[in-house]
Amino acid sequence: MSCSLLPFCHFQDLAAARDFLCPHLRPGGAAAGRESVDKSPNWEDDGWGAWDEAETQEPEEEEEEESACKTQTSYWLQDCVLSLSPANDLMVIAREQKAVFLVPKWKYSDKGKEEMQYAVGWSGSLNVEEGECVSSALCIPLASQKRSSTGRPDWTCIVVGFTSGYVRFYTETGVLLLAQLLNEDPVLQLKCRTYEVPRHPGVTEQNEELSILYPAAVVTIDGFSLFQSLRACRNQVARAAASGNENIQPPPLAYKKWGLQDVDTIVDHASVGIMTLSPFDQMKTASNIGGYNAAIKNSPPTMSQYITVGSSPFTGFFYALEGSTQPLLSHVALAVASKLTSAFFNAASGWLGWKSKHEEEAVQKQKPKVEPATPLAVRFGLPDSRRHGESICLSPCNTLAAVTDDFGRVLLLDVTRGLAIRMWKGYRDAQIGWIQTVEDLHEREAEKMVFSPFGSTRSPSRVAQFLVIYAPRRGILEVWSTQQGPRVGAFNVGKHCSDKKSERAKDMHLVKKLSALLKAKTSNLDVVEAEAKELILDIKYPATKKQALESILASERVPLSSLSNITQTLMDTLKKQEFVCVDEGLLQFCANKLKLLHLYESVSKLNSLSMQPSTPLSDNDLAKLLRLDEKVFARLQTLLENYKQENIQTTIRFADDKDGILPVKMFLEYLEYEKDMILVKKLDEGEYVALGSFFFWKCLCGESSTEEMCHTLESAGFSPQLLLSLLLNVWLSKEKDILDEPQSVCCLHTMLSLLSKMKVAIDESWDSQSVSPWWQQMRTACIQSENNGAALLSAHVGHSVTAQITDSMAEKKFSQTVVGADTDSWEALSLDTEYWKLLLKQLEDCLILQTLLHSKVRNRTTRVSSLQAEPLCRLSVKKLLEGGKGGIADSVAKWIFKQDFSPMILKLAQRKKETERTEEPVEIDRNVSLEKPGAEMGMETILELLHLAYQQFPCSLELDILHTHCCWEYVVQWNKDPEEARFLIRSIDHLRCIVNAHIQHGIALMMWNTFIVKRLSAATYLMDKVGKAPKDRLCRRDVGMGDTAMTSFLGSCSDLLQTLMEADVSSDEMQAPVLDTEDAWLSAEGPISIVELALEQKHIHYPLVDHQSVLCTILYGIMRFSLKSVKPLSLFDSKGKNAFFKDLTSIQLLPSGDMDPNVLSIRQQFLMKAVSAVVQVQCSAQKAGGLPEEAPLPSEKDKDWPALALDLAQHLQLSEDVIRRHYVCELYNYGMDHLGEEAILQVHDKEVLASQLLVLTGQRLAYALLHTQTKEGMELLARLPPTLCTWLKAMDPHDLQNLEVPIATTAKLVNKVIEHLPENHGQYSLALNLIEAVEAISS
Repeated sequence: MSCSLLPFCHFQDLAAARDFLCPHLRPGGAAAGRESVDKSPNWEDDGWGAWDEAETQEPEEEEEEESACKTQTSYWLQDCVLSLSPANDLMVIAREQKAVFLVPKWKYSDKGKEEMQYAVGWSGSLNVEEGECVSSALCIPLASQKRSSTGRPDWTCIVVGFTSGYVRFYTETGVLLLAQLLNEDPVLQLKCRTYEVPRHPGVTEQNEELSILYPAAVVTIDGFSLFQSLRACRNQVARAAASGNENIQPPPLAYKKWGLQDVDTIVDHASVGIMTLSPFDQMKTASNIGGYNAAIKNSPPTMSQYITVGSSPFTGFFYALEGSTQPLLSHVALAVASKLTSAFFNAASGWLGWKSKHEEEAVQKQKPKVEPATPLAVRFGLPDSRRHGESICLSPCNTLAAVTDDFGRVLLLDVTRGLAIRMWKGYRDAQIGWIQTVEDLHEREAEKMVFSPFGSTRSPSRVAQFLVIYAPRRGILEVWSTQQGPRVGAFNVGKHCSDKKSERAKDMHLVKKLSALLKAKTSNLDVVEAEAKELILDIKYPATKKQALESILASERVPLSSLSNITQTLMDTLKKQEFVCVDEGLLQFCANKLKLLHLYESVSKLNSLSMQPSTPLSDNDLAKLLRLDEKVFARLQTLLENYKQENIQTTIRFADDKDGILPVKMFLEYLEYEKDMILVKKLDEGEYVALGSFFFWKCLCGESSTEEMCHTLESAGFSPQLLLSLLLNVWLSKEKDILDEPQSVCCLHTMLSLLSKMKVAIDESWDSQSVSPWWQQMRTACIQSENNGAALLSAHVGHSVTAQITDSMAEKKFSQTVVGADTDSWEALSLDTEYWKLLLKQLEDCLILQTLLHSKVRNRTTRVSSLQAEPLCRLSVKKLLEGGKGGIADSVAKWIFKQDFSPMILKLAQRKKETERTEEPVEIDRNVSLEKPGAEMGMETILELLHLAYQQFPCSLELDILHTHCCWEYVVQWNKDPEEARFLIRSIDHLRCIVNAHIQHGIALMMWNTFIVKRLSAATYLMDKVGKAPKDRLCRRDVGMGDTAMTSFLGSCSDLLQTLMEADVSSDEMQAPVLDTEDAWLSAEGPISIVELALEQKHIHYPLVDHQSVLCTILYGIMRFSLKSVKPLSLFDSKGKNAFFKDLTSIQLLPSGDMDPNVLSIRQQFLMKAVSAVVQVQCSAQKAGGLPEEAPLPSEKDKDWPALALDLAQHLQLSEDVIRRHYVCELYNYGMDHLGEEAILQVHDKEVLASQLLVLTGQRLAYALLHTQTKEGMELLARLPPTLCTWLKAMDPHDLQNLEVPIATTAKLVNKVIEHLPENHGQYSLALNLIEAVEAISS
């Protein structure tokens, strides 16, 4: 939304109006000041006076008396009563008894333009009673009743209120039509409400009305009655003037008079009109007035609403019941209604006409009768005792009202609810009004573009209301959107509406016009240039001129030539002005912008000139240029080629992107002048590179003259340091293009040599024993750059140019010294060269490392975690120096994690490759990498790069250090996503690969304390609570991972503790390692490395770790085999429970001595249950013909659960032989007799085992003879001894897990039983009978 102020009319002969209304202010009078008032008819001159005190500047020599007179002259209009007709066709200015009526007329101004001007139409005195003065005035346009009317008002009636209480009605020519004394108090205010068609059905129709406010009463006159009376009086006046008869009989005038009660002071009022309460509001009002027993009528009453502002209350709401309808509320409302029905309709009395003097005096002596007012009490209000209202203005829709107060606030009232819904602060002495805009239905339909198949369904136009606030003390006119809307417009109209000549507003208008001109689509740019010149020269204020020039320079459509011409024209115009009037800031601004435009033109011209490409240098020439021997240069080329293949970032480039081209708009925004020096504003990296490319890219490509460019930039005011910064930014950011074009190194060498020869580039007083700030700036840029290839090349060029300049300085010194003197210059050369050599070594290391980190195995087919898919950050020398001693190994560890390489890859890379590989790489890759056989491409290259990194960083990438960082990286990433159990497994794999036990012990303990112990504690208490392997949902809730991941986690915990115990034992047999750092990275400072932290860890308490390891193995078994009815903590006594999850380096009280038999019984039941589950899994695997399907991880095949069970039995103080016997019985129970025969060899008490197996043999025979129900079986059963038959019938074959065991296998089992049973055993004879039975069955 946009809004603007448009001039409607100017004023003419304002000085004449002032002279008539204020004769004491006439020139030459007693009150006249030293300066005479200008009689010019131009409204812009001094006729209005300086309304603002701040703008009234009196000469120092003027006396106080004259100052007071001058001030009185300036503010004469403030003491007048003003009223403007709504049709803008009449304005009234009245003071005391006199009035001037101004009417608009078309006239020519001083500039020769025809414009509307207010001129004096009538002037005279209005008073009739002695001593009365005008207190209020109102212009009411009256509509014509003729059929040929065009809608314009027929005539305008001027209503004037006097301090005597009289209200008089006049024509535009000052003829009195009607007068009446309605109250003996002064008239405070006159307001009129006209008729409007209701916009919505159900809205009460509002009648026309004139309201007159007195200090304690309000009189309302019906609009229709007033119109008829004024029309009749005007006709009678016309007839009387035509006939000469002065006797006029005016018609009666009906009015209502209300005495406003319970209010201290009334200053302003608003007549809202007739309203009807809703049923809810009716009941609420009745309850408030009449209490609980209030009577409610069926039809709601119709009433007129009045709002007053003043004090006590600040805002009062009055309601007057209309007509003779019976009240709907309580007796109080009935009383009000009865008073309303007694409201009288009084005939006009005391008419003033053209009578004789005698009769006139008689009438004056006898005052007309003043009827008493009907009392009307305030119903409610806003009782703010300290706030005093000043004015109120009702919105056009009668729903809102704006109120001003003496606190400088503007309040927005909801008329219907009687609430203040919004407040504006800081508007002292404010004036308020409303604007209502109606929607254009054609525009709305065009925007919607909705075509209804049922024809047009056009809704009524929407209406928007805006509150206009004029703050005279701030000189601003604001337009606000109601009710919660923002400010939509603001205008500087000057304090007290007297923005003299409106220069600032005119300037802003010219700026907007200029903005529209720059946005307009036109092909004739010469016309745009000419109009822009005219507009910017017409602007008066320098700040606005600067704003306009900035908008022109920021335009993308104006060509460079036009920008230069406009700026030059403005600067020439400023120089032609008087020195006192010239704004130095604006002049300097124009000069600076003009210099930048000329510089842009010069650089663009140099870039556009095509040069003959120079002959490419050979590799030998480039090596000599960089001062390198052939072998070093060849190595540099190899490193850069490897880096280019693996490392260059892919960037998206569009067809219209061109290097070295910068729009003039951007150029002007990037640069600024300060004391004849060009500075670059604070830019982001892309903008900085774009500016540098504009200057140097063509030169680096050999397409522009390097010497001329440097001379142009130096002459323009660029410092060498700024140019060096821009050059290096371009070079380092264009790495891909530079590596593709090696000849650019020669151009950089030339450019750097020229910049180094500029003044103040290298300080002449530079001490040979210190570092040159010039070269240090270049080295700092290389150190911070992440584009290591370009940084390494620029460092070689910088080293070469440094040596060249230092050599020339040394030769100059040699020529001035005696032969044989000390060669201090060579010492300076060696000192400065050392910094370059150090940087070159660091950059080469960083380049090799960056090449490695961006290499990867292509076509990976395994699942990649989202954590592994995240790209690695690019390296720089600065990052490696700030990363501390472990930063290099940490970077490689992150790369290994992203590639998910096996720890064996790190060992393979250390082998020196003397001969070409044959089949070994493929075989090795398959075994040590997670990749599929089809994804082995590039592994040899990676091994070579890793081997090269080992050679470059023999200390930082020592194998134990690298395994340590890989171990830590994997566990950190696992902690981010515990569902990725393979990360924790791989971390422990790296942990086991660490050779030095001190490092292995420390890093394992750190892993336990940082990542493991809290989750293990949560898993333990969860499993103990549910008494079995918990389900997936519970695992995720309490431990933060699913049940499958938790199973693997518990197994890894057991492995971690086992490794920790082994490292604790081995650490006593070896020394702690000595950590070294490469010479080039001794200055690295940063966080302490993981290895150093690991070596600082305390030694563990071995029995406590062993105790914790037993719990981990138990938990792992429960989850792995989904055991039920097992509470892991019930397997330990109170001492054992309290020792869990404590600091592993502390001394805890552990179980000792004999254990409670109940606990031992529970432990034995658990182990036997676990062994049964192990055998069940083995049986399932045997049937499947492979590994168990339940094993989710590759490491599961390494677990020897029978051996683990025996180890647990030893720790839990159980008999190992009991577990062995149970294991053998379970193997035979599941039909795995071949495994059982092997396991029997480990059993010590074979006699007990034989008796157990005898029962199992009987179950098998019972199933074969009794449960198969075959004829042969029955016959055989009949031949068996009775004792054996009875024993077999007592067997329950349902306890067998495998019923399909061949009889031959059972025969072997019987032989095993006979073999281990002694002859004196009670069941030996039974075993012999079983042999006969088995043989009979098998035969």
